Amino acid sequence: MRPRSSWFDRALIALAGALIALGLAAREAPGVIGEIAVAELPSEARETLALIKRGGPFPYRKDGTVFHNREKRLPVKPRGYYTEYTVRTPGSRDRGPRRIVAGRGATGDPATSGEYWYTDDHYETFRRIRE
Repeated sequence: MRPRSSWFDRALIALAGALIALGLAAREAPGVIGEIAVAELPSEARETLALIKRGGPFPYRKDGTVFHNREKRLPVKPRGYYTEYTVRTPGSRDRGPRRIVAGRGATGDPATSGEYWYTDDHYETFRRIRE
């Protein structure tokens, strides 16, 4: 058996590192692009967040329904963990692209969970709301 060359060992180490990095990246939610402070949210999003914390009433029929996270842009959780809420978009004739998605968190209740994400591009990307 011939001894391996040092370039081969370096290539194996690099490959192993890349596979480990890919595995770690795969566990992170690819659609979460950072955080946004409550104060930085549009006023309509702050209003929606306040409604969520009060438990409603919500102005849109689909508010409070299950968000399925099919594209896995948020951390993967069991079905029913996330609910979605419309953030009014001024000038829009429909619900518009803005939403807050709430997780159930440790409390099991979106109103008190502290897990909120904001999207202004109809679920393409999310920013964790920092309170």
